[in-house]
Amino acid sequence: MKLIVVGSGGREHALAWRLSQSPGVTQVFVAPGNGGTAREPGLRNVPITDIAELAEFAIREKVAFTVVGPEAPLAAGIVDLFREKRLRIFGPTRAAARLESSKDFAKAFMIRHGIPTAQYKTFSSAAEAHDWINERGAPIVIKADGLAAGKGVVVAQTPEEAHAAIDAMLIDNRMGDAGARVVIEDFLEGEEASFIVMVDGRNILPLASSQDHKRLCDGDQGPNTGGMGAYSPAPVVTPEVHARVMREIIRPTVEAMASEGNPYTGFLYAGLMIDSAGKPRTLEFNCRMGDPETQPIMMRLRGDFARIIEHAIDGTLDNIDIEWDRRCALGVVLAAANYPDDPRRGDPIHGLPAQGNAVDSDCVVFHAGTQAGDGGQTLTAGGRVLCVTALGDSVRVAQSRAYRAIETVGFDGMQLRRDIGHRAIGRAPRS
Repeated sequence: MKLIVVGSGGREHALAWRLSQSPGVTQVFVAPGNGGTAREPGLRNVPITDIAELAEFAIREKVAFTVVGPEAPLAAGIVDLFREKRLRIFGPTRAAARLESSKDFAKAFMIRHGIPTAQYKTFSSAAEAHDWINERGAPIVIKADGLAAGKGVVVAQTPEEAHAAIDAMLIDNRMGDAGARVVIEDFLEGEEASFIVMVDGRNILPLASSQDHKRLCDGDQGPNTGGMGAYSPAPVVTPEVHARVMREIIRPTVEAMASEGNPYTGFLYAGLMIDSAGKPRTLEFNCRMGDPETQPIMMRLRGDFARIIEHAIDGTLDNIDIEWDRRCALGVVLAAANYPDDPRRGDPIHGLPAQGNAVDSDCVVFHAGTQAGDGGQTLTAGGRVLCVTALGDSVRVAQSRAYRAIETVGFDGMQLRRDIGHRAIGRAPRS
């Protein structure tokens, strides 16, 4: 059967790579894909971004189902359109995707249904927002209400940083329409984790836990980014925490969405803050898999992923389980020069595997911001360029394998963190 994965990033490369290994899958189209999916056996890039055109392509190619990677097509209503044309697709409707496309909607929803989260207030007036910051103090969190490609959150450590963020969004319009309103919420102490599940409207199938690293520099310093690396599983998500997240956050969210007439289907990502007592609170919802969390999660997933997606589309997730590799997986992002502000493009990448993207059976180079160049070259084409992801018997072993592979891969101006996995390693018992 033929499948489509919508998107062009590292998340989509990893999803398509894993789907292509399912029995019975003959072709995975990636729309539009990147330089890495172009060289991956079993994948084929399709230069289509218009969702109506993509629906016609799916009909013409008799595609069995489509999986949506990024948030923008979901907010644009790709699931609604495909369903109107009786095409099978996994993802939330435009109305359900407001959990991500509007921070104000998500916060009001959580408060309305008693889902643990930080207290907040929404502003479209810069003067009122400044007054609120003067009243609340810092640290404090400022979020663009709309979709901002992972760049719409400022964790301000001082009032001055908070005021500057307000001016950038509400006065200078640096986020465009996404920043026409801002959500200001209290800063939460604790350790972050990513909790991702699959939902079929009623049933919930949790994926392996993970944790990413948002800051650009070692020691969690520097500006927030879309993510500089991730690993799975996340030790902070103990069995007790896992049970609390399902009971207090995930299940109430799914049930409340259904009760409000917007049953949720698709990947649901809860970004969590877990305090020292193990209490989880919701920082945000994403209506898709995380990037770079998807890369280590897909490395650990075993079995027929296409069949799992089919159960999710059919509303029968309660009839299937996921098998996970017992090993840890860790991915290190290689970012372009000047990322995250103004990433440079067009730098040749050297040291990639001669064929495909696997360094060996336990290490894969997933592509994000890349494109094919002349003479068989692969060039940088975005902020986060590659995610080198490896398996190991511990986070430390997976970390060592990933960084060893990185020694031969690179490009001019490459940025990376050297401490991906440090939280998990810090928790590991000393021998």
